[in-house]
Amino acid sequence: MPEHTEVARIVHFIRKHLVGKTLSKVQAQHDDIVYGKVGTSAAEFEKSIQGKKVVGAGQQGKYFWITMSSPPHPVMHFGMAGWLKIKDADTYYYRTDKPADKEWPPKYWKFLLETNDDPKTEAAFVDFRRLSRIRLVDCPIEDIRQHTPLKENGPDPVADKDVVNESWLKEKLRSKRVPVKALLLDQANISGIGNWMGDEILYHAKIHPEQYSNTLTDDQIKELHTAMHYVFTTAMDVLADSEKFPEHWLFKHRWGKGKKNQTSVLPNGDKITFLTVGGRTSAVVPAVQKKTGAVSKDIDDTNGNSGSKRKRSVKEEPDSDAETKPPAKGRVSKNKSAPAVKDEEPEEKKIEKTDVGRRRSTRSRK
Repeated sequence: MPEHTEVARIVHFIRKHLVGKTLSKVQAQHDDIVYGKVGTSAAEFEKSIQGKKVVGAGQQGKYFWITMSSPPHPVMHFGMAGWLKIKDADTYYYRTDKPADKEWPPKYWKFLLETNDDPKTEAAFVDFRRLSRIRLVDCPIEDIRQHTPLKENGPDPVADKDVVNESWLKEKLRSKRVPVKALLLDQANISGIGNWMGDEILYHAKIHPEQYSNTLTDDQIKELHTAMHYVFTTAMDVLADSEKFPEHWLFKHRWGKGKKNQTSVLPNGDKITFLTVGGRTSAVVPAVQKKTGAVSKDIDDTNGNSGSKRKRSVKEEPDSDAETKPPAKGRVSKNKSAPAVKDEEPEEKKIEKTDVGRRRSTRSRK
């Protein structure tokens, strides 16, 4: 799934190629999932933005929007496989040499845009898995983050850098007893962190992903805060082009899981292992990421033997991941205190099964 920095790449290209231009032609294909799940229709989308001028673009975590000359404004989420392509521009999520990827309009398009300039600019929102979401938000642009779906999400570490400071992070971590990786992935806490970014941040902070958030020391929280902004800034500086990521990053070496006769190892020889935290596959470097406090799989014995530990599932302390798959129809969660689960990305947690070995940004792939 595109994470914060990949979405920031698209916002960059919208500003570069579309801002200041009028949309002379808009086509949207009916899709009762991509549009209908969020109460918008393709026909409404066409009618609302055709003939209007694009005056800006913005982002909050994994969500982004195109600012029109008047409301409503399109607010979008890529889901697992969505992307925005601009003809003859290097916006691609995956670079490939397949002839089909050069076709225009591209396959699986959900909307097509054309501008009135000469030569015209053409853009297409594509999604073959139909897990993306496209909606219209009818409000002044300065109020857009006070409306669904943005208001239900936490602050953006880049746009809200002054908010996501060390003291804020400490309060957030200490207020919950969940694996720290699960807390980072929960979009209701912090917007934009997905699986690879969460692992990269924790690796640089030298924190084990299973450790409970409320057991981190002040020094660990300081390191986590520093690592978070380091990873965001470094990735955004290269427009999320993973070929330009630092060679020592975990990202560059984590893709060997499941490949025959291949072990994931960092350039310094440290091995990368894999475990599941909050329902997601996590890449961990045991030589660096030590458990310094209670972790999600080690719980005090219920017979009162505080010195002994045993393995069991942590049902009484759910990870409250805002991207968790909703309960099966007809089932009612026993945990009444758990927050409402969004239906924006219902299958996001399955990504590791389908994307093992693939690069998560603009890295070349044949």
